[in-house]
Amino acid sequence: MRRIPPYLIFLTACLAGYLSANVTAADAIAQGEHIARNADAQLRGYGDSMVDLAMELTGPSGQTATRAVRVQSLETEDGEYTLMVFDTPRDVAGTSLLSHNYRARDDQQWLYLPAIRRVKQIGARDKSGPFMGSEFAFEDIVTPFYEKFSYRFEAEDDCANGACWIVERTPKDPYSGYTRQRVWIGQENHLIHRIEYFDRRDSLLKTYTAQDFVHHSNKHWRPGQMQMVNHQNKRQTRLIWSDFRFDSGLSDRDFSQNALLRAR
Repeated sequence: MRRIPPYLIFLTACLAGYLSANVTAADAIAQGEHIARNADAQLRGYGDSMVDLAMELTGPSGQTATRAVRVQSLETEDGEYTLMVFDTPRDVAGTSLLSHNYRARDDQQWLYLPAIRRVKQIGARDKSGPFMGSEFAFEDIVTPFYEKFSYRFEAEDDCANGACWIVERTPKDPYSGYTRQRVWIGQENHLIHRIEYFDRRDSLLKTYTAQDFVHHSNKHWRPGQMQMVNHQNKRQTRLIWSDFRFDSGLSDRDFSQNALLRAR
């Protein structure tokens, strides 16, 4: 029997390991993309919506401030429009944020400041900045589409209401404030329960959690509460959602820059 040279055994073992690692990596990417695509689908198909929002800001020493916000959204052929209008407190009343969020092109955002009666467009480099003093950045306020990230499946874990997948997603936007995000997605209904955000130095910056999910009209799952905790400055923001209304008859006209100026 002919003896196989040791170097050939070594090369064969290396090749097998290389192919195995690459198949595993490819499977992790494919599985991550599949899970993320299903999670994205859970947020779509609502047509239009209106909802009331209480935003609670908590400082590092425990001091709190609350803001009342009205939010309306509209699905479009290539994305989603959102308008947020602050009603209280008095010093921010009338401040409004208009977001045009797209699947396949750059998002656009405009902020109306009633104190100076001016509309300010949020530049691509500014979307990582805090929104209205909260721990949510401008890029966190819009619901990102599946196409805006690359994905990799990491592991399985327990969530509050059952098992979750952990998927790492990496923003494709070069101006994002995050290098990557680790997302916990429920296996039962593909809802996002938790996100860990890593800053540009790849240090853990913030953790987002969602809870109190409600199945509105047996069609649309939405969390009743969201919380963003900043581990670096020790601040946190809680969003409390109430009175969801769907199919209210909103149109593109309700999400123009003129609508932004009229919002009160």
